Amino acid sequence: MILKKEIVFFGLVFLFGLAVSLLVYSITPTDTITLTIRLLALNGYIAISIAAIMTPFLKEITLFFKKSFVKVHHYFAATGLLFLILLPLTVLMQGLSTNYVNWAAFVPNFTNLYLFFFYGGIVALILVFAAFGAALVRRKIPSYWRPFHALMYLALFVGIIHANLIGVDFGNLYIKIIFDGLFATALAAFVLKRWQFYRIKAKVKKARLMAETNNKVPK
Repeated sequence: MILKKEIVFFGLVFLFGLAVSLLVYSITPTDTITLTIRLLALNGYIAISIAAIMTPFLKEITLFFKKSFVKVHHYFAATGLLFLILLPLTVLMQGLSTNYVNWAAFVPNFTNLYLFFFYGGIVALILVFAAFGAALVRRKIPSYWRPFHALMYLALFVGIIHANLIGVDFGNLYIKIIFDGLFATALAAFVLKRWQFYRIKAKVKKARLMAETNNKVPK
């Protein structure tokens, strides 16, 4: 039963990515390497977004899959990271094949806000690396890893602005709705997760105050 649930869930995610890929293929005819770049960028964003969206649902995901939330979460994060690592390598390969490498795409640009986001793909990738790295060392820095891991949401923000500015496929209304919607959902998940932390802290504080009050009551 558990295996069937996993197959159905990951199958639906795969079909979603495939549908997006087929839509991208139909939008603008292009050479193979350029199409690969587009698909790596979009599917990498999908995987990272799903990893971020599931964070407030730790209990539900653990019960559904009957396995560690972290394991399921990292399936998507690792897949997204792999796609995003391959992305700049493919861009470099394309540049070398045409004897023109746009090195500006590989260096953060702080000239102005527009250029920062226009070339923001490398910034988003750096933020993803930082967030993923924080998760890997979370046991060594238990008090500090969460703020760094939350950089994943900032990476999604920079990435979606970058995509809207430079992405050929974002001229298509369906692609725009899908990916802007993914970011909006991830942002909602971030807010929900912060609310959950606030409620937990409030309960802990209330319990501590009650314990202190009871200890002061004369026996």
